[in-house]
Amino acid sequence: MLTLLVKLLWAYTNVVSGEKESIRANILDAAFSLAKTEGWGALSIRKIADAIEYSAPVVYDYFENKEAILFDISLKGFNLLHKELVHARDQFETPEDQLTAIVDAYWNFAFKNKEYYQLMFGVGMQCCGKGQMKEEFSSFQDMLYDCTFEIVKKKGSNPESACHSSHALFSAVHGLISIMMMRNSDIPSTMNKTTLDETVSAFIKSL
Repeated sequence: MLTLLVKLLWAYTNVVSGEKESIRANILDAAFSLAKTEGWGALSIRKIADAIEYSAPVVYDYFENKEAILFDISLKGFNLLHKELVHARDQFETPEDQLTAIVDAYWNFAFKNKEYYQLMFGVGMQCCGKGQMKEEFSSFQDMLYDCTFEIVKKKGSNPESACHSSHALFSAVHGLISIMMMRNSDIPSTMNKTTLDETVSAFIKSL
């Protein structure tokens, strides 16, 4: 009898847990869908609740506030970006080719996943997450540094310059993407991509 009760309790706990995870996922999916149609700035707990046909208090049972929802979505974006960067890097062996591939993957991710990128880096909006530091945030910068360090070492240059140089490249790449996203109506995409390619090429030569 006791064994049966334990099994029933275990089954009930799993069902409840599964339902909670399902509702939580629905909240995040609804928030992301609303952002794609209306923009992150227009997102609200009330709109999310209406979209999943629950009351606002139900949403608050799962997330403290809207910022907590944005934080979770941004983490998913960083994880997706990290996977694409690793895949791009692993296609090549030399640090020069790896660096070029990583930057291209970052660029492509930004424009294929505009809503994620805007949220992740606060392009045209406030950064989410109440100032919380995300480990995933540094993935791109870390890869840039690793490649830069290897190139510098191979050329016999000062390895201490790798940190500053890789940060400068990150700033340039992120700046080009931000400009493109904020002014895409009057700047041809090919112009900025050409500028990006030239910047990376010049960067490698300068190390």
